Amino acid sequence: QVQLVESGGGLVQAGGSLRLSCAASGSIFSINHMGWSRQAPGKQRELVAFITLGGTINYTDTVKGRFTISRDNAKNTVYLQMNSLKPEDTAVYYCNVGQYLRGSYYPGYWGQGTQVTVSS
Repeated sequence: QVQLVESGGGLVQAGGSLRLSCAASGSIFSINHMGWSRQAPGKQRELVAFITLGGTINYTDTVKGRFTISRDNAKNTVYLQMNSLKPEDTAVYYCNVGQYLRGSYYPGYWGQGTQVTVSS
């Protein structure tokens, strides 16, 4: 079992920045690959970025060049630095831990989510 606790969400103006953090605890053997997903009102949840234990990183196209995912393995913590935020980035952001198979990431454990609101 893995527990994930997110922090760092909030309200920011367009063009601003936020940094999300997610601390994982529990079964350390399951905490290998980590990522962030988001869900905007009326939309499906989408994977924003993931980072594997080996350092492979992937971003969805809409955040490339603006968001940066990183991790501190000693602390079992993953971060999402979000710059140049846009109103369309408004969503609940979820931290996750999952599997990485054949180049794809599959979230398995989820945090409770943190709200990010970007005003225009």
